[in-house]
Amino acid sequence: MREIEERGAEAVVDDAIAEVLEGPDLVYLSVDIDVLDLAMAPGTGTPEPGGLLTRELLRAVRRTVLAVRLAGMDIVEVAPPYDHAEVTTTAAHRVAMEALSALAVRKRDGQPVRFEPRA
Repeated sequence: MREIEERGAEAVVDDAIAEVLEGPDLVYLSVDIDVLDLAMAPGTGTPEPGGLLTRELLRAVRRTVLAVRLAGMDIVEVAPPYDHAEVTTTAAHRVAMEALSALAVRKRDGQPVRFEPRA
């Protein structure tokens, strides 16, 4: 979070994407919901103050899925028994929707959205 505060979330996400693009052809994206601030995601097993805002996470997921070839994705650490107002569940749902909508944009633009074996 310190780096995000100093450099901005977009710059940090852009650097992470650049590093990933130097590696494997496909990327598995795992979103741990407790990356969000406690106010944004109280329904998790390890709530953390000082995390990302929901809009920052949604933008990061969208930017990532638009930039890399996704092999799969999961969203972890959502704990409905602790999520009394369904704030965390709603955020997790939206994370999945951002990823799916980014995949739809890739498909619309003719970019690969699934693994295609190399010749």
